[in-house]
Amino acid sequence: MTPDNTTPLPPPAAHKPSPPASRFGPWFFVALAALALAGWQWFETRHRLAEIEQETSRRLAEADAGSKEDRGALKQMREQIDGLQGKLGAADARLAQFQAQSDSMQALYQDLARSRDESGVLEAEQAIALAGQQLQLAGNVPAAIVALRSAEARLARVDRSQLLPLRKALAADLERLSALPVVDLAATNARLEQVLLTIDKLPLAMDIRPQESSEKPAEAAQVPWWKRTGGDIWQELKGLIRIQRFDREEAVLLAPGQSFFLRENLKLRLLNARLALLSRDQVAFRGELKAALEMLGRLFDGRDNGVQAAQATLRQLLGTELVIALPTLNETQAAVRLLRNGKEKK
Repeated sequence: MTPDNTTPLPPPAAHKPSPPASRFGPWFFVALAALALAGWQWFETRHRLAEIEQETSRRLAEADAGSKEDRGALKQMREQIDGLQGKLGAADARLAQFQAQSDSMQALYQDLARSRDESGVLEAEQAIALAGQQLQLAGNVPAAIVALRSAEARLARVDRSQLLPLRKALAADLERLSALPVVDLAATNARLEQVLLTIDKLPLAMDIRPQESSEKPAEAAQVPWWKRTGGDIWQELKGLIRIQRFDREEAVLLAPGQSFFLRENLKLRLLNARLALLSRDQVAFRGELKAALEMLGRLFDGRDNGVQAAQATLRQLLGTELVIALPTLNETQAAVRLLRNGKEKK
């Protein structure tokens, strides 16, 4: 079969011998080429199909392995989630327990705070009572001031509006006590101690001797021997008799061992005056000082500087005022009673 556009070959001439025809025509080669091309395409297609099949198998294997890994990871994740849920439940339980403990601690702290406040108020009441006792029984103003300041410090740590009247009354009493004149007991006691230390050195009145005559005897060259002899004899006779003049009451004569007891008795007077000073007993203090002054003036040598200094010190101490009109703590004590009555009503 030839294509439509192919011109038919002319018949061979009869008179000329025709050349021998070719064994294979051109279409054979075309067919052979088409067959080779088809074989090559088939081979190429089979090769690509094999590659695609291998790739698909590999991807399926990878997908299968990935699926297994995903399933393992999912399983592990689920296990982790279950563990986390268990831990979360335990944490919730512990949180609830902690919350319960926190509530208990808060309640306990509030109870402790109330107990501490009550303890502070009770200590302040005791300090106020102590201050009142110091003022009424001993008249000790510094000790009362210290006690009231201690009560004020304890009340300052308690934040309650009910304590405001008590704190105001306490501040007013502190101001009144601080304005009082202060008796310097330490200085007065030191002056008494100074007089006590000099008692053993003071001379007694009975030990006074008349002063020797300061007239110088006449020179021996100017006085005859018989006058000198008579003068010596007269001096010896004068030594046998002593005439003494006292411008005051005659001193009391004591036995040699009685001077010790005299000095100790004077010391006891001064020690009693010290005790009266510390107890703020104005009458006893002045009585003991007057008795000591009387003993110094009657039994000791008034011309001695030590005796005069002791007498001057005791006279100055006689003017010391030990008793001062002390205020009362009625307002503060009334505020304490009012506060206590309010607590009892609650």
